[in-house]
Amino acid sequence: MDPAQDSPENPFGMDEDCRNCSDLCDARTNVVHGYGDVGADFLFVGSRPGPGADRTGVPFTGDDAGRRLQRILGALDLAASSPDADRPELDGAYLTYLTRCRHPDRGPTDEEVATCDPYLTADLRMINPEIIVPVGTRALRSVAAEHTTRDPAELDADDLHATTVRGRGFELVPMRALDDQTDAEAEAFVEYFAESVLGRDYRQTKGRSGAHD
Repeated sequence: MDPAQDSPENPFGMDEDCRNCSDLCDARTNVVHGYGDVGADFLFVGSRPGPGADRTGVPFTGDDAGRRLQRILGALDLAASSPDADRPELDGAYLTYLTRCRHPDRGPTDEEVATCDPYLTADLRMINPEIIVPVGTRALRSVAAEHTTRDPAELDADDLHATTVRGRGFELVPMRALDDQTDAEAEAFVEYFAESVLGRDYRQTKGRSGAHD
């Protein structure tokens, strides 16, 4: 499928009926692949679809957590749609997950994350973002294991919320899990991202300005 197509939903034509994880196939409603601007500089990655995304088939939509992220994107001028839109209008942002299917009673297993990794790797290769925003500690540790020299076990999204972590080829700007965020923490993320990412030439200073070793 041509990445230049107009639809932001699953723009790279990934398998919409994936059967690789037997425990998830009957539990899910939708396989939730990446969504957004294929020319994005900023890739947001969570650990698994929320209940809203499982219903809509679009990452970070359809529930309170999704609306919180959509409000953040709107405040950063990365979304031009209402926070409750099932198919948001994104400009400069791409949304995805470590795992593409939701089990209603548990989080993803390490095996499921590993099985789904080729999808995330494909997202990263084709989007080639400047900044990755891991949403929650599970996403942060998984991305850090592959794209930083840090010990992933030492990284916590609660502690690193609205900071910059130096990566190999990317900068990471961790975000606390949306279900746990307060309004003040969401505002702090918007302020930090606006000033420390959008407010500088991150393409030239990637891996240096304000970054944690």
